Amino acid sequence: MGYCKAVFIGLDQLINALFGGWPDETISSRAWRWELAGVRSWPRKLLDGLALILGDKDHCRESFESERLGRQLPPELR
Repeated sequence: MGYCKAVFIGLDQLINALFGGWPDETISSRAWRWELAGVRSWPRKLLDGLALILGDKDHCRESFESERLGRQLPPELR
């Protein structure tokens, strides 16, 4: 993972935590969980729509799976 991507993910997780989310989860993963739980669907639709413009299909689901499987962790912690 490159430096810029790591910093962006860290900021994403910080913003999520500031708004009451889990400290090690991204906003996109949280949006996917919310939709699955029936809490709200508009954040997932908004984020997936923005990501699709950049060519990233199923962004929120992929973010959730990445968090669940620990893909963002250093190799020593996976």
